[in-house]
Amino acid sequence: MTRARSTQPALAAGSLAGSPQPVLTSAAGPVLRPWVEDDVPAFLSAYRDEEIRRWHTRRASTEAQAREWFEAYRQDWLREEGGHWAITRDGDDVLGRIALRGLDFDDGVANVAYWVLPAARRIGTASTALATLTEWALREAGFERLELDHSTRNAASCRVATKSGYRWEGTKRSAAVHDDGRHDMHLHARIRGDEPDIP
Repeated sequence: MTRARSTQPALAAGSLAGSPQPVLTSAAGPVLRPWVEDDVPAFLSAYRDEEIRRWHTRRASTEAQAREWFEAYRQDWLREEGGHWAITRDGDDVLGRIALRGLDFDDGVANVAYWVLPAARRIGTASTALATLTEWALREAGFERLELDHSTRNAASCRVATKSGYRWEGTKRSAAVHDDGRHDMHLHARIRGDEPDIP
């Protein structure tokens, strides 16, 4: 059922899916591009990494599953339900993953998620990729607010969020299930008008 609203949507339907998913670049960092078939081995290797497995309970374990995920990513863009990018070095070697999920066109809100492979950690890859996606989402795509949450035990992700200008807004108690039980989650957000953090 369609419900009438007293306000106009922040983003018009078709404003994303009307164009191909963009490749996002910055002067100082990696290239964010859609996932392709050749990325399957790197994608699977990520979900064998102990640190990534610690924070992500949904995992691809076979080539067939990875291909299904990539197709689901393509469909997410076409349905305007999400955007999923490979974080790469110059568009080739995969360094990690970053995504916009839970797109709410009415209120202009989306959620950001990411991981990076071991070789790309502690050198600014995640924070630069996050800043690049954030600038595109807030300035070009038209979102008003981007949210990012992570386990309160994930200090590395907290540093990435803070470095990329995502302000800490509070703690969501017992908000997510991990392999070792329920975790409290920190909520961070960037809104349009916050001081930009352009990489």
